[in-house]
Amino acid sequence: MSKKDNKCCKLSIGGQALIEGIMMQGPSGAAVSVRCPDGGIDTEKLEVKHIKDKIKFLGWPLIRGVVNYIESMTFGYKCLMLSAEKSGLEDLDSSDEGSSKLDKWLSEHINKKVMNVITGVASVIGVGLAFLLFFYLPTAAVNLLNNLTDGAVADFRALFEGIIRMTIFVAYIALVSLMKDIKRTFMYHGAEHKTIFCYENGLELTVENVKKQSRFHPRCGTSFIFVIIIISVIISSIISVTTTLHSNTVLWMGVKLLILPLITGLSYEFIKYAGRHDNLLVKILAAPGLWMQRLTTREPDDDMIEVALEAFKAVLPDEESDDDEA
Repeated sequence: MSKKDNKCCKLSIGGQALIEGIMMQGPSGAAVSVRCPDGGIDTEKLEVKHIKDKIKFLGWPLIRGVVNYIESMTFGYKCLMLSAEKSGLEDLDSSDEGSSKLDKWLSEHINKKVMNVITGVASVIGVGLAFLLFFYLPTAAVNLLNNLTDGAVADFRALFEGIIRMTIFVAYIALVSLMKDIKRTFMYHGAEHKTIFCYENGLELTVENVKKQSRFHPRCGTSFIFVIIIISVIISSIISVTTTLHSNTVLWMGVKLLILPLITGLSYEFIKYAGRHDNLLVKILAAPGLWMQRLTTREPDDDMIEVALEAFKAVLPDEESDDDEA
């Protein structure tokens, strides 16, 4: 790919850090590149199907945010499992000399259907834990604080709940970032961002050019989560001040669940807007997510950048089409 006279490229490409690899997704499809145990890079192109292509109204503003979020979570999990297979993680686990007899017996005798059931149960537990941490716990904590202060924080409960959610999220990320494997994933996350920035800045896609780029990108999923929290505080505050729904804990949590699709849709539209603009509003709302990326991204090594470049180039159209987009 040749340098484009410092013209910013307009083709929208996003990605995701995986296990020893990266997924990049563009308008023509997706690609997963993984560093294999033998040191080579395995790249596989994947077809991406969007339900909005069949049901048009699901691609409308606000609605598309919820749909894209669900699709990206599903597709991202598929890519994560693919990277685990290609990186040799599954083989390593199965051949681990320290595996117990029970582990080996389970691997040999439990069929795929049972494993799917176990995975489903684990997913339900995960959703329940997320609900407990990010919905019930903040509400319960603010209720306690409100009782201790004789109702002094009633009008500001949405703000306090948002602060508690942010604190829980930051603490969780800070804790998992201490794990060795997670650190490497965060390094791949940095390689993904820097590669995308290199392309958006119209530079030739080389390791040296990528290394010079910032690892903090406004369209990152980390920023998306913080935008969701900020917008939820704004909408919840309006509802809290104008109604008495917050007086009933169960009803209040139900209301927050009902408005979650709206909050997700608004957050998605903002992230898309932020990717194309650089005004004061964008900088203010995007700032917490960019700060958080100091935890969720790390400076990558050259090998990781090479993986990111392989995945990125695999989703680029041919040069003539690319020039037309820019």
